[in-house]
Amino acid sequence: MKFDLKYLNRIAFWISTLGIFAIISDFGFFQVRSTQRFFDGFFFFVLAVGIISTVSRYLSKNRQIRKKVFVFDLLSIGFTLWIYYMYLFVGVPFETDLLLENPIWVRIAVLATFIREFSELKVVYNRTFLNPAQLFVGSFFLIILFGAGMLMLPNATHEGLSFVDALFTSTSAVCVTGLIVVDTGSYFTEFGQVIIMFLIQIGGLGILTFASYFSYFFSGGATYENQLVLGDMNNSKKLGEVYSTLKNVILITFGIEFFSAVLIFFSLDAQNFPPHLSKVFFSEFHAISAFCNAGFSTLPNSLYETGFKYNYVLHLIIIATFVLGGLGFSIVSNILNYLKYKSRRVLFKNKNFESRPWVLTINSRINLITTVSISLIAFVLFFVLEYHNTLEGHNWFGKIVTALFGATTPRTAGFNSIDTAAMLFPTTMMVFLLMWIGASPVSTGGGIKTSTFAIATLNILSLGRGKTRLEVFRREIADISVKRAFATISLSLIVIGLGIMLISIFDSEKNLKDIAFECFSAYSTVGLSLGITADLSQPSRLILIVIMFVGRVSMLSIIIAVFNKVKHKNYRYPTEEITIN
Repeated sequence: MKFDLKYLNRIAFWISTLGIFAIISDFGFFQVRSTQRFFDGFFFFVLAVGIISTVSRYLSKNRQIRKKVFVFDLLSIGFTLWIYYMYLFVGVPFETDLLLENPIWVRIAVLATFIREFSELKVVYNRTFLNPAQLFVGSFFLIILFGAGMLMLPNATHEGLSFVDALFTSTSAVCVTGLIVVDTGSYFTEFGQVIIMFLIQIGGLGILTFASYFSYFFSGGATYENQLVLGDMNNSKKLGEVYSTLKNVILITFGIEFFSAVLIFFSLDAQNFPPHLSKVFFSEFHAISAFCNAGFSTLPNSLYETGFKYNYVLHLIIIATFVLGGLGFSIVSNILNYLKYKSRRVLFKNKNFESRPWVLTINSRINLITTVSISLIAFVLFFVLEYHNTLEGHNWFGKIVTALFGATTPRTAGFNSIDTAAMLFPTTMMVFLLMWIGASPVSTGGGIKTSTFAIATLNILSLGRGKTRLEVFRREIADISVKRAFATISLSLIVIGLGIMLISIFDSEKNLKDIAFECFSAYSTVGLSLGITADLSQPSRLILIVIMFVGRVSMLSIIIAVFNKVKHKNYRYPTEEITIN
């Protein structure tokens, strides 16, 4: 029997969307008993519509049921039926003692219903009025506004938050920067900190990544146009690899964050966490913040806080997490494939093993060599310069770990295990350069990117040797890559320079070095500060908001979003050389 119930699915989607807003209102506002009963009844209704809609899909569609989707639906329906059983037959009210004596399970069931209904929608990107760059930039802008509204909810803070401060915090979280105007741990409630953690996760991966993959997961297919758009946004070389790339991004992200949270949990001293749950939340928060290179911490002084600044095991875990996040998803995936290939080659070396050249791509090689080289040089310089300064109170092993932390965190991580304002002037200048270079492309980090810095350096060496082509590893780098690199460098300096000039006008009493440090940190989404962020005027905070946003989406993407692409013409003008030096 086939049922034509397509309108039911749409109704279920909008009702589940209202359910999400009801959850936000339930957590975000102080509730009285009558209001709580209304929400409980509405959640009851949302789950009922979700079951009807899910069952109708299996009755109305004559297609092969995929196991993964069937398992998700089966678990979701079973979970909802269990809630109904507890409510109707056992007599347990929605707001207390459901399942594990926690009302959060009802909200999770509503969230699962929303994910299922949302994923059933068929979004065709080419039918929108926006090009891929506009979709990318617009998605970040909307999630920032949404996050600012969430942070202004009464239950999100202890004392309330102005719109500018909420917008600043939301931008810093979504753009995975880490600059703060209020202390995250003491000013925000647990609900507010969960919102920040959610914004960091969404900002690190991008809302389109989640939406596209969930839609593909449940539908089991994708249009050619959607693959073109998503391939452009995710830098996928082949259309057939677009959704496998999204899958790898999600698996790598959640996998590393999970293991990092577990390691952080066992590295912590229980005496610093009286409630057991706060230790779990601390681990989750810092694992997500580290991998997404956000630099947010629930501690007032980040890892420089008493009880944490000598926890070198914790520091090493945080370093490994944000370095992996800063390498980029494609590079991490390529490294895993390379290690898999090498291990199989060792295990089956006496058999007919197919040898494959270039398992580790040229993109991975250039970025890995640049990352390791910069980190080693920065580590040695930091160790030597700060040995009798910020490293003074540490033992020999502690000095090495802290120097490594100080050398790697400026490349968009944003955590600090020392007093940043106490660094020597030469060290501060080195941090400027590290922040500006940033992380690797297609990662959670910012900056001009290691590949841009590498191409610019190689181009200088190539010109010095009198070569007209840029060659490395027996490969020639495409001219468009060189053009993008120098465009990125030029635009970054223009944005940072303009930001420094404007902030120095609105806050003329501030030291120019501190202002410049703030602007470099904001553009490269680092989050390190010399301590002036909270003291800046409202106009200066708005300028930093713009710089953080531009730094996350890149000025080049904004320009591409503004201007229409020019079609290639079948002609070429005569070539002329311009005097440069």
